[in-house]
Amino acid sequence: MFWNVDSILDIRGSPRLDVCSSLHTLFYLHTMSANHMLNFNYENPTRIVFGKGQIAELPNLIPKDKKILLCYGGGSIKRNGVYDQCMAALAGYEVTEFGGIEANPDYETLLKAINILRENGADQYYVLAVGGGSVADGCKLICAAAVYDKSTDYYQDLCVEGGAKCERALPLGVVLTLPATGSESNGNAVISYRAKHMKYIFFSTLTYPKFAIMDPETTMSLPDRQTINGVVDSFVHVCEQYVTDCRNADVQDRYSESLMKVLVENGLKVKKDPKDYDARANIMWAANQALNCWIAQGVRQDWATHMVGHEITAYTGMDHGATLAIVQPKVFHFNFEHKFEKLAQLGERVFGIVDADKRKAAEMTIDRICKFYYEEMGIASSINQYFGKEYDKAWVEECYAKLNAANVHFGEDANIDAAVTRDILYKSFYFCLLEIQPSVSLE
Repeated sequence: MFWNVDSILDIRGSPRLDVCSSLHTLFYLHTMSANHMLNFNYENPTRIVFGKGQIAELPNLIPKDKKILLCYGGGSIKRNGVYDQCMAALAGYEVTEFGGIEANPDYETLLKAINILRENGADQYYVLAVGGGSVADGCKLICAAAVYDKSTDYYQDLCVEGGAKCERALPLGVVLTLPATGSESNGNAVISYRAKHMKYIFFSTLTYPKFAIMDPETTMSLPDRQTINGVVDSFVHVCEQYVTDCRNADVQDRYSESLMKVLVENGLKVKKDPKDYDARANIMWAANQALNCWIAQGVRQDWATHMVGHEITAYTGMDHGATLAIVQPKVFHFNFEHKFEKLAQLGERVFGIVDADKRKAAEMTIDRICKFYYEEMGIASSINQYFGKEYDKAWVEECYAKLNAANVHFGEDANIDAAVTRDILYKSFYFCLLEIQPSVSLE
């Protein structure tokens, strides 16, 4: 995720996006009136190489004198032909492979790659992430930690501190095979530490990929679940930057609305025909634009849905996209009075929902979004539905105690505290859109 430089971070610094520690200062976003577009300072240094057959461009993008650490996930790239394309393009380079990066990259796995680089002269290497956003995320930490010399506690210094201590990083390139996170052209990374039930967001301007190859054909072999999760994740990314109290940011609003329409229309097309190249191309490009920092400029942002969703993933291992689909409607209902006007605008401009009563239009919009997620895309509407059984809720109180002790507050107005988060989590076990109150315990 990328955060507006004027509402959350100074481009010269780094945010502290800690899901497991204090967030309350971060999410008091900006004191400036939301009636006007906020100041911003925008730069995106990532070169995009888009279209069929573009993996062949790798030797034109990576210096010839560099060794390559080629990183990937579970090995699907060796089954779908992407690995062979990469290796053919990299003929003549010294390539070291590192596989096994998880869907939510785990620090203990990434540490193995970090040590490989540190033991073999890290500065000789160019890191190439081949896969989805999780592989790209993991490689960003690898690039930073491999040349970090202040301590060996990379997770504490680089993740817990949000990237603030990052002073340099190895160069990174991405061959994207799963559109969702926009990680191929931003400096953000979400890193888990499963053994400690932690999930932190690392950010540095130094970890922007130098290039991203985006070939829609590489997504053809994706399981339906991953494609759907990617579409939903991208849609929520746009919402987190759009459904806020900002006004008069017409460019950002209209661009965001276009992206949401593209994701809905093409998500339905690719659900019907997974081999539809044009639909996949539009999804891939829309997912990039959803989180390449552009629509974030000059507006306040929320991200409460993501923060609560990260807690579910940290404890259950649930797919990120599925957590967002479950959590987002509950966040909308909790913040309804602050967000109904923007929700009504979304409903009218994206889904064609028109009603003179803006509150009614907003409710219809939430229902329409739920229909898109649960009926049309077929994503889970609850934690229990995702796992197909009643899932143990005992971890919710542990999560609540952790967040409460840290005085964590999520959202653009920092009004989603630990108690509200707990209630959202309990309601997430079931399909439930009832009003969420901070004082309610729902065991």
